[in-house]
Amino acid sequence: MNNSVLAPLNRVTYGDKWIPENILQGDFQVIPVAENNQASICRPYNRKGLLKISIHHGHNRIYYADKVLEFKNYAILFSRPNMVYRFEHIGPQFAGYLCVFTQEFFTRFVNILDYPLFNPEVSPLMEITKEQMESFTKIFQQMEQEISLDFSYKYDVLRTLILQLILDALKQKPTPDLQIRESNSALRITNYFKELLEGQFPILSASHKMVLRHPVEFAEALSVHVNHLNRSLKQVEGKTTSQLIADRIVKEAKILLQDTEWNVVEIAWCLGFEDPTHFIKFFKKNSSLTPSAFRRTLVI
Repeated sequence: MNNSVLAPLNRVTYGDKWIPENILQGDFQVIPVAENNQASICRPYNRKGLLKISIHHGHNRIYYADKVLEFKNYAILFSRPNMVYRFEHIGPQFAGYLCVFTQEFFTRFVNILDYPLFNPEVSPLMEITKEQMESFTKIFQQMEQEISLDFSYKYDVLRTLILQLILDALKQKPTPDLQIRESNSALRITNYFKELLEGQFPILSASHKMVLRHPVEFAEALSVHVNHLNRSLKQVEGKTTSQLIADRIVKEAKILLQDTEWNVVEIAWCLGFEDPTHFIKFFKKNSSLTPSAFRRTLVI
């Protein structure tokens, strides 16, 4: 595996291709992606709540939350708001497409998040056949043509084409886990929270700093009140937001203390502590040992 490449905040990515956040024309854009767009690993993080649909041809792995998905030929990816993932290209990459749009793009049309492909309980990646890839490519090409037109209702056409992508994908794989069902609000929020939290790990470089550390930051990213987030997590996980964040930080701290030679100052900074003293107190409170004492136990 090559070294990790971290995508800056507020950027949309396709595999390793970084796309500036102002790429949108209004609330929508479609982007062709050239062949042989090689890279190691990309880690996009989308704070603006963009939705993305992309088609891929090549051998790839995608890492999101605590899951790893792999496909060797063709796939379509549905990226929901605030979904954090890493994309690893394993072999040559062939031409593909990406469309980016906001939830507001569908205001007064449909609630786009009602479709199960954007549900956090459902895998965002679907393997497709060569014929399906060709069919989806034609839809993206039609999007390209429509967005260039001087036509008053072109965005209505584009909404229809996005829905065609979604519905055609659902037709290809109408499995039980893709059935539309009532979603439990607390469970949905918990799953989104876990995606955001787990998506910040593992920390692979001393220059990689944890972005979200505080409950209010997660609540802002999820567009919910911090009290509502806390109640949801307490209901589903039996722990508060702060406890879940602390548990994951301590887990990562122990991994870094065990598997790297980074000093405590470097580890503290990576985990979002500007003052190493605060990190040492935090670690001792949650593990009964200082970081240095914990590291010494590993060599005994």
